[in-house]
Amino acid sequence: MLRFAAAGILCAALAAPAFAKDEAPAKQLFGAVKLPSSSPAQPFGFYAKGCMSGAVALPTDGPTWQAMRLSRNRRWGNPQMIALLQQFSQDAARLGWGSGILVGDISQPRGGPMLNGHASHQIGLDADIWFTPKPAQPLTPQQREDMPFTSMLDKSKFLTVDDRRWTGTHAKLVMQAASYPQVERVFVNPAIKKKLCETWRGDRSLLGKVRPVYGHDEHFHIRMACPPGATSCKKQAPTPTTDDCNSKELAWWFTKEPWAPPPKPDPNKKPVKPRQVTLADLPNACSVVLAAPSRSEDAATFGGAMAYSAQPAASAPAQAVGTVMESSLPLTNVPLPSPRP
Repeated sequence: MLRFAAAGILCAALAAPAFAKDEAPAKQLFGAVKLPSSSPAQPFGFYAKGCMSGAVALPTDGPTWQAMRLSRNRRWGNPQMIALLQQFSQDAARLGWGSGILVGDISQPRGGPMLNGHASHQIGLDADIWFTPKPAQPLTPQQREDMPFTSMLDKSKFLTVDDRRWTGTHAKLVMQAASYPQVERVFVNPAIKKKLCETWRGDRSLLGKVRPVYGHDEHFHIRMACPPGATSCKKQAPTPTTDDCNSKELAWWFTKEPWAPPPKPDPNKKPVKPRQVTLADLPNACSVVLAAPSRSEDAATFGGAMAYSAQPAASAPAQAVGTVMESSLPLTNVPLPSPRP
């Protein structure tokens, strides 16, 4: 069914005349759309170069979650992602993560490039989770706009987790996210990956899904694999099946190279203005996705009146994911942090 729906949209895109706004920056076109398309749910393209049809919204409030920064209108995703977040929020609460999770950006109503903040999050299969638990007292809409992030790093030291803030429950939360079969990657700050390598005593193979990336010290990023049958979704390379703690990739972050200042531009050369991504740079189907009729917000809110039967997100038992932590486990062959250049 998904293949036929994708093929239909793609054929329509190929047969349609050139979109009138082909030369406008794609981020402006997708950023201006307030509601999802009424077509079947489907990701098109890659996580950082694509769009999505048939998105659904995470309800702003749930028993074990709250959506943050509502003014951004980025709580839309593939139905399987929204189902996963709701399952994860329940598991997080069982782990002792407050009363649940605070959910940051997922995607725009039709995916696509964003005006600011992300290069990915374009096909409805990425979501940000705050390193702050949902409080017992629900946050007001204004508090969700103003509440600051909390970094897990010790700002006085180079790439070091702040042990006054980081706890075993933080580790369990990240590893719970990595435990779901449909989750392909969990992006965290390199210092957090190193901390998990040093301390995690649960299933070490799950650490291969936890990938070190710049930033991600105030939140972590869940990325689902392309859903089964979504032939229009471009897959990533598989993640390591080991903990990957002694990899060159992780060690590289603790060298001077990532932090070296960029070379000074040649004053004799005319500056080159960065080229904006346009609709023509995205998969052909995105033109039709952008122009498609809208579904109302009520009809497209997950769990409301929408024509979609989501399958429950598979999950490992919350208690089985993170029962053993040990702060003294040594890490070999990974450079220790040194003063930042």
